[in-house]
Amino acid sequence: MQPVELAVDELLLRPWRADDVDAVWAAFQDPDLRRWNATGSSHRDAVLALLARRADWTGGDHCSWAVVAADQLVGSMSLHQIDREQAEGEVGYWTVAAARGRGIAARAADAACRWAFGTLELDRVQLYHAVENTASGRVAAKAGFTCEGRLRRSHRYGDGVRHDELLWSRLSDDPAPARR
Repeated sequence: MQPVELAVDELLLRPWRADDVDAVWAAFQDPDLRRWNATGSSHRDAVLALLARRADWTGGDHCSWAVVAADQLVGSMSLHQIDREQAEGEVGYWTVAAARGRGIAARAADAACRWAFGTLELDRVQLYHAVENTASGRVAAKAGFTCEGRLRRSHRYGDGVRHDELLWSRLSDDPAPARR
């Protein structure tokens, strides 16, 4: 699979580049981001390795984008665990602290879903988040996902604790959220 760019409003979802390392490292200094998204955040070289993995779409099992506005990194969007046989995948995202509360993650998740349904012909996209991460629940709802249930102690997050998670899904024939 070849990387693609997706545009939505003032946002551009573009493939990750090695020169994003400083902006991602700066974002990972935020304790809230590290609590829920610790992968690759331990040191600068780990961020560089993470970006290299996310930039490589050749396996066909994930698509990852830097979310930028006015050439500034404002977040991350990933479509991963892509299973073409089952026609499903999973989204994950984060936003930098200064960009929160502006609907960026919801718009990026919606764009990724629309692309996955149309281009990859996925039928289902799932989203998981820790119960305590209520901001992610707001993102899921705004991006057109339906909450399906609670998974008990299902994932160990960056704080080292196994948290209950909420499972959300969006189906290809679900009504898409209205665009602004």
